[in-house]
Amino acid sequence: MDQAPGSLSAHDRASRNLQLTGDGQLRHFITLDGLDRVMLTDILDTADSFIEVGERTIKKVPLLRGRTVVNLFFESSTRTRSTFELAAKRLSADVLNLDINTSATSKGESLSDTLLNLEAMASDMFVVRHSQSGAPHFIAESVTPGVAIINAGDGRHAHPTQAMLDMLTIRQNKHRFEGLKVAVVGDILHSRVARSQIRALQTLGAEEVRLIAPGTLLPADVDSLGCTVEYDMRKGMADLDVVIMLRLQKERMEGALLPSEREFYRLYGLDTEKLALAKPDCIVMHPGPINRGVEIESAVADGPQSVILSQVTNGIAIRMAVMSMAMSGQVAERAGRSRQQGGEQ
Repeated sequence: MDQAPGSLSAHDRASRNLQLTGDGQLRHFITLDGLDRVMLTDILDTADSFIEVGERTIKKVPLLRGRTVVNLFFESSTRTRSTFELAAKRLSADVLNLDINTSATSKGESLSDTLLNLEAMASDMFVVRHSQSGAPHFIAESVTPGVAIINAGDGRHAHPTQAMLDMLTIRQNKHRFEGLKVAVVGDILHSRVARSQIRALQTLGAEEVRLIAPGTLLPADVDSLGCTVEYDMRKGMADLDVVIMLRLQKERMEGALLPSEREFYRLYGLDTEKLALAKPDCIVMHPGPINRGVEIESAVADGPQSVILSQVTNGIAIRMAVMSMAMSGQVAERAGRSRQQGGEQ
């Protein structure tokens, strides 16, 4: 069930107020916190309408014609940046990919000054990926609130478009969320994707979200996430409708959290034997990039139950949906402010 507005936490209310216009339209997309089932379903429905654009001879719609989208990737990610760039171009936007390593920020200019200069160039949207949790929120709230901010992943906090493309893939294959048992497996501690997936699944009404991982790869606040925790993968695979494997994020690990990759694969890697313990129609997902033989067996990643390539395709449609909805909300809000100011004169 969706939470009633009065039962939202202070954090959720703040996130909702930042991301939505006064009449409930999306103006930023930073986190799934504070967004209800109606909004998430609207995003999925809008993305569905964009799927066929990728099948056209001319893969464009004019929704962002004349708008400028700036990809601000302070952390590298070829796949995510590419899908955002494709999404923006399919919406007919002008796209600027800012190379942060050679930008003014590497020469001593502050992040705020860089963003304000980009805003002064009539930029309409920033797609932000940053290693620091909360960076997109800070930009939207304190630096350039008049520019639509889309979070492409921040620290260990959130990756909302990845979670939503996963939800679109699940809905395409299962046609519902109610009654589904979904497991997220692997490096949950370091995964911003996992936190967004958990929030999305719970908001959309999944029956159970199950976390399967060794204790060293679970967050300290795991008991507050509202999930079932299972340390034995073979037990955890029982009755699953969906299994989402996560990449081992070795670049974020501090200390010896794993005995070895071989041992991790033996205990938590998804192979045909473990997959057979789930429901026969269980689908297999992975946000990528895949480490074959570490998190997943090639026979499973390329097998009939895998929907990994569908996730990649759906990523473009979801990002088109979010970008078009946020721009629409920003335009409506600006028009409302102009009318208000005109009435005051």
